[in-house]
Amino acid sequence: MSEPKPWIAAEQGGEARKHAPATLRNREAIADVLTTHLPDRGTVLEIASGSGEHCAFFAERFPALNWQPSDPEPSARISIASWCAGLANVAQPLALDASSKDWPVDRADAVLCINMVHISPWQATLGLMEGAAQVLSPGAPLILYGPYRREGVETAPSNEAFDASLRSRDPRWGLRDLGAVTAAANEQGFALDEVIEMPANNLAVIYRR
Repeated sequence: MSEPKPWIAAEQGGEARKHAPATLRNREAIADVLTTHLPDRGTVLEIASGSGEHCAFFAERFPALNWQPSDPEPSARISIASWCAGLANVAQPLALDASSKDWPVDRADAVLCINMVHISPWQATLGLMEGAAQVLSPGAPLILYGPYRREGVETAPSNEAFDASLRSRDPRWGLRDLGAVTAAANEQGFALDEVIEMPANNLAVIYRR
C-alpha cells in the first residue's frame, strides 16, 4: 500500500488554492460523524484547517452552522479563503496556532481538528486541549480525526510507514498514542465520549467537558 501524502502548508508553494487528495476520500465519512455530534446551531471552530477543502465541504453540508476556519500558516489561510469564497456561513480564516496561550476567539459551540495531532509537535496537542477548554461550554464537543496508536491494537503497516515518514520530516511529529491524547484531554476537564473506527485506519475521537 502506498504511503499517505498529506498536504502540509509549510512544504508547498505555488498556486493559492491547495488540494489535499485525502480530503476527497475522507470527507463523507467525517461528515457522517459530524451529523451525529455537531449541534444544530452555533459556531464550529476548525483548528488547522489546512487547504480549506474540508471547511468548504462541511459548510455546504451543514448550512445552519457557522464555520470558523483557522491555520497558523499564511499560505493555508489563502487557500482556505479561496475554497470558501462565496459561502455565507464561513468566516475569514484566523491566524491561530493551537500551541499558543492566546487564541483569537472567545467561544465556540464545537471544535473540530482533522489531521493535526500527528503533523505537529506534541505541544500543539496540549495547546489544543487547553484552548478548546477555554472556548467550549460544558457538553460541547471536541472532535478529532486522524491515525492513532492504541494499546492492545496492532497498528496498520500503512500507518507505521506514515509515522516513519513524518518523523523523517520532523522528529517532533508522528502518530500519537490515543491514551496519551486522552490523558491530556482529561487534564483540561474533557472526558472521552466516543471512539469511532473510520476508513483507511483512521479514528474519529469525541471528547466533551
